[in-house]
Amino acid sequence: MQGWQVAILVISIVVLIILLIFITRIRVIRQTEKAIVERLGGYSRTWGTGLHMLVPFIDKVAYKVSMKEQVHDFPPQPVITRDNVTMQIDTIVFFQVTDPKLYAYGVENPINAIENLSSTTLRNIIGELDLDETLTSRDVINTKMRSILDEATDPWGIKVNRVEVKNILPPKDIRDAMERQMRAEREKREKILLAEGQRQSAILIAEGEKESVILNAEAQKQAAIKSAEAEAESIRKVKEAEAEGIILVRKAEAEGLELLKNANADDKVLTLKSYEAIAKVADGKSTKLIIPSNLAGVTSLAASIKEALKEDDKK
Repeated sequence: MQGWQVAILVISIVVLIILLIFITRIRVIRQTEKAIVERLGGYSRTWGTGLHMLVPFIDKVAYKVSMKEQVHDFPPQPVITRDNVTMQIDTIVFFQVTDPKLYAYGVENPINAIENLSSTTLRNIIGELDLDETLTSRDVINTKMRSILDEATDPWGIKVNRVEVKNILPPKDIRDAMERQMRAEREKREKILLAEGQRQSAILIAEGEKESVILNAEAQKQAAIKSAEAEAESIRKVKEAEAEGIILVRKAEAEGLELLKNANADDKVLTLKSYEAIAKVADGKSTKLIIPSNLAGVTSLAASIKEALKEDDKK
C-alpha cells in the first residue's frame, strides 16, 4: 500500500470517529421535559423542546426535569392533637416544577425535602386542633398546608398546587368510642323518626276525624234546612187549598142565594143546590176541602136564607 493511500485511510477513520462523536452528542428534548446543561461543571443553559447538540468533552446534560404535574403519596405521619391524642395522618401532595434551574440546584433530593416539610407542617397544624376539629376540618388542614408548602418551596422552583389529607387514623380505643357514639346517634335518630312518624299519624287521624265531624254536621244542617223548607212548602200548599176552598164555598153560597131569590125555591131545591155547591168545590184544584159535618145544616141554612129573602120582598 502506497503512502497516499494510507493517508486517505487515516483521514477517513478520523472523520468517521469525529462524526460518531458528534452524533452521540446530539440530544432530543421532549415537550414535557427541560434539560440542564453544564459546561465544565458549571451551569450553562436550559434546553427546551427540540434537537440540541453538546460540545464534545465540554458540555453535558446534568439533569432532565419533568414539567408535568407530579403526585406523591407520603406515608402516614404520627401527629399529636391539642388534647394529647396521637393519630396517624397521611397526605398527598400535587406539585409542578416551574423553574428547572432552581429545582436542579435549589435543594438536594427535592421529593424528600417536600416529604419532610409536609410532615413538620402537618404536626404544627394538628397541634393547634382538638380531636373533633381534626376529624371535621380537612378543608382547613388542606388549605393551610398548601399555603405553607407553596411558600416554602418557591426557592426550589416548585409550585404546590394542592394538598389532600388522605386518611386520618385515631387510636383503636378512640375509634371504638367513636363507633359507639355513632351507633348511639343512629339509635337516637331512629327513635326521633319513629316518634315523629307517630306524631304525624296522630295529627292526620285527628284532622280526619275533625273533618268527618264537620262534614256530618254540615250534612245534618243541610238536611234540617231541606226538611224545614219542605214542611213550610207543605203548610203553604195546605193554607192555599183551604183559602181556595173557602172562596169556592162562599161563591157557591152566593150563587145559591141568588137563585133562591129569583126562583123562590123550596127546601128540596135548597138541599139540591147545596149538594151542587159541594160538588163544585170538589171539582176545583184545591187539595183540601172543608165540608160541613152535618149536611142537614146546609139545608136549614138555605131555608133560613129563603125566609129572610121573603121578608125582604114583603117589605
